[in-house]
Amino acid sequence: MKTKLIAVMSILSLFGCKEKTASYPQDVVQTRSGQELTITFFKHASLSLEFEGHYIYVDPVSTYADYAKLPKADVILITHSHYDHFDMEAIDRLMKDGTVVVCDKTSAEAFEFDCVTMTPGSVSAPVDGVDIAAVPAYNITAEHLQFHPREREDCGYVLTMGGTRIYISGDTENNDDIKALTDIDIAFLPVNQPYTMTVDQAVDAVKAIRPKVFYPYHYGEVETVTDIDRLVRELDSVTEVRVRPME
Repeated sequence: MKTKLIAVMSILSLFGCKEKTASYPQDVVQTRSGQELTITFFKHASLSLEFEGHYIYVDPVSTYADYAKLPKADVILITHSHYDHFDMEAIDRLMKDGTVVVCDKTSAEAFEFDCVTMTPGSVSAPVDGVDIAAVPAYNITAEHLQFHPREREDCGYVLTMGGTRIYISGDTENNDDIKALTDIDIAFLPVNQPYTMTVDQAVDAVKAIRPKVFYPYHYGEVETVTDIDRLVRELDSVTEVRVRPME
């Protein structure tokens, strides 16, 4: 118990986490440089980050949030073209003059809209103070390769803001590319079957990446219910697991 308490105190001193009242659940963390970063949780794989007046939306989908009533986007990140990650209606509601859409190659080709097209290894700085690096996202289990094949070049993203590194994985399993990531402060990893990770795969990935905070996300909308309680137990001595309504 003493070890766990010290670990949690260390995390809180780094991030200065507090909850902020809003229409959607939010966490407010302090970046390494002392600035505030607000994470808003919509549902499934849809979330947003607010930093230094910039609004960054990840995989917005209309059924997950009323985007018409939310601040317009400075940046929209799309990990891949599946319906629960890409929704043109939601994107349209968030657009304003100057909005930068950052997306994977398949989304750009399939929907023919202007965006900053990323492939694994690409980097971009769409607005001041926000750096983005694309990370491979793909399945490795033989019977699941058709969902997210490596050759399609779906993307996860590592965002650096105020010195803090946030990894948003998109749909992936615990492949060697993501397990090689280092110096990650906050990680979002998907935990649902058969499309992404099992609980055991997510535990393996978190143990390899060693983020200071882990948010399970994309863990619903399938028949197989993710055992979130076991996931939290398995990682009790590894990192702080924050469960938010991201089914």
